[in-house]
Amino acid sequence: MINDTAQREIDWLYSTQLFGIKLGLENVRRLLGELNLPAAGQKFIHVAGTNGKGSTCAFMHSILRASGINAGLFTSPHLIHFGERIRDAERMITPDEIANGITRLRGRVVGWNPHPTFFELTLALALEWFAHRQNEWVVLETGLGGRLDATNAITPAVSVITPIGWDHMDMLGDTLAKIAAEKAGIIKPGVPVITMTQDAEALGVIQHTAGERKASLTIVEAPSQVETGLPGPHQRWNAAMAVAALHAAGFDLDETVVARGLRDVQWPARFQKAGNIIIDGAHNLDAARVLAQTWREQFPHEKAQLIFGAVAGKDVAAVLRELNPIAACLRFAQIDSPRAVPPEELLKIWDGLHLEPHPVSIHSNIADALNAVNSDQPVLIAGSLYLAGEALSLIENKPGAFERSAQ
Repeated sequence: MINDTAQREIDWLYSTQLFGIKLGLENVRRLLGELNLPAAGQKFIHVAGTNGKGSTCAFMHSILRASGINAGLFTSPHLIHFGERIRDAERMITPDEIANGITRLRGRVVGWNPHPTFFELTLALALEWFAHRQNEWVVLETGLGGRLDATNAITPAVSVITPIGWDHMDMLGDTLAKIAAEKAGIIKPGVPVITMTQDAEALGVIQHTAGERKASLTIVEAPSQVETGLPGPHQRWNAAMAVAALHAAGFDLDETVVARGLRDVQWPARFQKAGNIIIDGAHNLDAARVLAQTWREQFPHEKAQLIFGAVAGKDVAAVLRELNPIAACLRFAQIDSPRAVPPEELLKIWDGLHLEPHPVSIHSNIADALNAVNSDQPVLIAGSLYLAGEALSLIENKPGAFERSAQ
């Protein structure tokens, strides 16, 4: 149970989301400089990309844990509560640690103009905790883009770029080459880079940037042959990139340990099964395409009761087109997020696609949508990680633990 003082500090951190997302490194460099972060001797594996970066981070972290290494892990967004963003192999950051860290940061940034953003403060909080925990290695996921993402203030031992696709076009660019250039912005001079075979336009940008910065580039050209704890053929590619990155970081990995790490990985909302319900955070075209492929692999003879929600700024139409063939019916649900697209608007987008008709309904919340499903047919919850987190809190009967967030 979080005490009132801790809750006030956490609420203050969430309030900084009002400052929005400000891409740039000047403020975060100032903040980290004043805090003497990161800790001396700490080493990082930095991961950017459109899809698969969270899973790739999770695979690396799981392998390191299986190797007996207590590495830190920084990811976003959280699904249910903020602490999920900051953890090591032993545990997550606690509410009291969050609150105490925020108190110190609040005192440090009083009067700053521009004020540090939610993500910059969260990164600083994480790095301070990793320093206190004496985590020698940290797996660090970018928030948005790469070149101007706050995490790019760190110089890593290895950079990883997962497949690049269409997402955040309003901030990263309207061509695949522009988006790839932002993601490839994490490449540092002389620091090894891992990526995988992908769209030629995106791969060409990565190759060009790595060449310019004299960074050795490894292109993973085949998926892992080891069974992973996350379903879907795409996860074997993520696993292969994770293993390649750890090799590039200098780890001499025993095959048995690698296999255990890939098998035992825990990463919620990636085709996660809870009875006859599947929860997946797919929220863009490529992720939806992979989700549909995984559904056909796992449920070759059944279609899904699709519970769908989305947040603003996503290509909802493209996602719905990809998921439509595996859907038996659609239930558009309101997400508890300030960025949520109302279900009535989702219905208008659906109607405008003129696809084959399905039974369609709208629901004022996810609980109502779940209560309306037929228990004899599998359910798929998709469209947003925010939706996935809220749904998980209900399915796990922990609705009070859910912390709404805009970032």
